[in-house]
Amino acid sequence: MSATHTTRENELNILIRAKYPILYIVSWEERRIEQTLRQVAGQLRKKLYGWSITDGIRPLDGYDGMITDSSSCSPLRALDIISASQESAIFVLKDFHPFIDDRHPVPDQPVIVRRLRDITNHLKESRKTLIILSPLLYSPPELEKDITVLDYGLPTPEEMTQSLDRVVRSAREVSGMQVELTADMHEKILAAAQGLTCTEAENVFAKSLVMNHALDVDVIIAEKKQIIRRSQILEYFEASEEMEYVGGMPLLKDWLAKRSLAFSERARQFGLPEPKGLLLLGVQGAGKSLIAKAIGSQWRLPLLRLDLGRLFSELVGSSEQNMRTALSLAESVSPCLLWIDELEKGLAGIASSHLSDAGTTARVFGSFLTWMQEKTAPVFVIATANDISILPPEALRKGRFDEIFFIDLPNLLERRDIFAIHITKRGRNPLEFNLDELARVSNNFSGAEIEQVVISALYDAFEANHELSHADMVNSIKATMPLAQTMETQINSLRNWARTHARPSSLINMPMQSQPASDLRQMEL
Repeated sequence: MSATHTTRENELNILIRAKYPILYIVSWEERRIEQTLRQVAGQLRKKLYGWSITDGIRPLDGYDGMITDSSSCSPLRALDIISASQESAIFVLKDFHPFIDDRHPVPDQPVIVRRLRDITNHLKESRKTLIILSPLLYSPPELEKDITVLDYGLPTPEEMTQSLDRVVRSAREVSGMQVELTADMHEKILAAAQGLTCTEAENVFAKSLVMNHALDVDVIIAEKKQIIRRSQILEYFEASEEMEYVGGMPLLKDWLAKRSLAFSERARQFGLPEPKGLLLLGVQGAGKSLIAKAIGSQWRLPLLRLDLGRLFSELVGSSEQNMRTALSLAESVSPCLLWIDELEKGLAGIASSHLSDAGTTARVFGSFLTWMQEKTAPVFVIATANDISILPPEALRKGRFDEIFFIDLPNLLERRDIFAIHITKRGRNPLEFNLDELARVSNNFSGAEIEQVVISALYDAFEANHELSHADMVNSIKATMPLAQTMETQINSLRNWARTHARPSSLINMPMQSQPASDLRQMEL
């Protein structure tokens, strides 16, 4: 038995023996919790009963117990029966949270809360313990001093192994399927299933056996993607962008390459901690989001995007709960990358939060920043920002991000590389174009603007019914007004700040005038 599982069992044992009247266990996995409670009840020689609104009160330990009628399906009637019982027993109320949640009152909700308060002292003086088992936590203010919350996390390695063994045994006995697992394969299957509940893991193990007559790691990983999608707060990004398709940024690429194996066991044995995160600050369209996607491919880790707009809800307490759920979900599938795009927009309004939304924004991001500082799970945060003036100082200090990189407009050689990348992506040979001239005449263009130049030139060539030409590209450049001209003041201010507060992602940017490409290449080398 694992140390974690033993600790949970011991904690329950101690709290029940100490006559804590009401325990609140937060978990999606009823079967797993019931198994633990059976063991605790057996150790304490207590009966174990479960209640649900569909079945009423029924024994959970396999022994005959008190007989109840259908009226016990009523939550009030169930509490009356528990109060009147003289047995030494543990009573588990499943999904009882709607009946004590005053945010969404149900009939008799105030009476149920009052009844729970009435029987609290009675439970302390009896041999009974009341347990609320629910996937959601809500404790009404009237019961805050009487309820003890136990948050059951994801299954331990031992519990996951038991789930795997159950599925394999069932496949052999029921279907006659021969499932052989080497020690190495066994370890890979369990690693792939990390972050799933026992029920989810058993379902996907069975799915893999039905589909492939074997346990397939790819099928298990695909199930994780479904979990992320169902959350509606996090978004799973496929590793579709390769680092070689990111133009320029040699200093940032070198920093990332040195940390590409930072989540391996070999790195832990060497004494390296997992990197915490990276803040990419820069001009709009300079490639911040692109580099975030490319890190997922380079490091071969799941890339999850946190949509800050989806966090906030009009229901009291829901926004804070959404943030906790998102962070818990990211930790459950770790090691992974958590991408937060345009962080400053999500942090906007913190200063006036106490006036505009009763402090919700400040609380949500306060908990997020605390998590970034204190987290132990290998979740690497990639945050991007365009406007440094909006970010609060506490979001920038060391300990939350390992490094802050400034991504400037590409220099001449980088623009040349970016043109070559996008021309290649559109099925053309970049050597057929004068890349040096394209780089010179596109002075002050961002990577996104260069991509749009190529696309616009393709439209022009398609309309004229001829192959894409160098002239089409030059004309497209001349017709484009780059952001660096329309927002020159803001960009210069950002550069001035970054000069003393952030690391550059590229070599020093070249002066903004036309020079021979060969001369510039020598200067940069």
